[in-house]
Amino acid sequence: MSVPSIDWSTLGFNYIKTDYRYLSHWRDDAWDNGVLTEDNVLHISEGSTALHYGQQCFEGLKAYRCKDGSINLFRPDQNALRMQRSCDRLMMPRVSVEQFIEACTQVVKANEHFIPPYGSGGSLYLRPFVIGVGDNIGVRTAPEFIFGVFCIPVGAYFKGGMKPCDFIISDYDRAAPKGTGAAKVGGNYAASLLPGAEAKQAGFADCIYLDPLTHSCIEEVGSANFFAITEDKQLVTPRSASVLPGITRLSLMQLAKDRLGLTVVEGDVRVDELSRFTEAGACGTAAVITPIGGIQYGDNLHVFHSRETVGPVTQRLYNELTGIQSGDVEAPAGWIVNIPGSQQA
Repeated sequence: MSVPSIDWSTLGFNYIKTDYRYLSHWRDDAWDNGVLTEDNVLHISEGSTALHYGQQCFEGLKAYRCKDGSINLFRPDQNALRMQRSCDRLMMPRVSVEQFIEACTQVVKANEHFIPPYGSGGSLYLRPFVIGVGDNIGVRTAPEFIFGVFCIPVGAYFKGGMKPCDFIISDYDRAAPKGTGAAKVGGNYAASLLPGAEAKQAGFADCIYLDPLTHSCIEEVGSANFFAITEDKQLVTPRSASVLPGITRLSLMQLAKDRLGLTVVEGDVRVDELSRFTEAGACGTAAVITPIGGIQYGDNLHVFHSRETVGPVTQRLYNELTGIQSGDVEAPAGWIVNIPGSQQA
């Protein structure tokens, strides 16, 4: 394939058709070996459960070009395990960790020339998914399934550097108690479109959801996890059965404890006690960290460190994690799958 003509400096987060994607089918109680294909169109039955009953889940992870030309795939085993939990919740067959990582590796190698250069701030975003397919009309698990992985090159999330954003507390619920909040399923995101659009129309980056049972504690920030820093150097993040266990959140918790010497606390983050935090942020695959300048709750805008500059602990966490992802900082054991690149320095 010819090398794509891409202006890496203006690359955003938009769909770009790359050369190959991976597809595997589940039939007769087993996944097949899977293949790479150039076809980016899925051909499925009109009765597929993914279309009618939302029987599908997905993941998001990134591959990064390193200084020596090799490629770092960041914690794919954790994405594989989370996808297994989502599949369990929706009565879909699990994809093994080995097949998940092998599929991602094949897609990265086949589309290597789409990986943004080292130092550009960009990366190759991978989207694995499992969907229920096959002829069906009743409310039941599908007779067949597809596991796929495709990729797109994405640019640096922060053009010109990280800047704090303001968010607003939503009146909507993101998930129901004992619902699918902890699974990465499309229905959760479909339900977030209206609250997110209303928040943006009001001039905020996105909305913040409170716990669905008492509406007193912060759970998630749009489609990202929430964390905050206290004056006495604690990193606090919500603990709830409705919160999606993010890989970035998991990584920041470990780095905060092991490398920054912070005390990590998973617990209630009461919306009426925001004054105990000096910094706050949203974390996820896309941005790693989005610093939170202020949170609008009712008529009050609570400002943390600043609405203009990033807090020092937040900045250190960001630098540490992005350094690990790009290969410039030593990674904890097991965090990186390093793939040899054809563009070795």
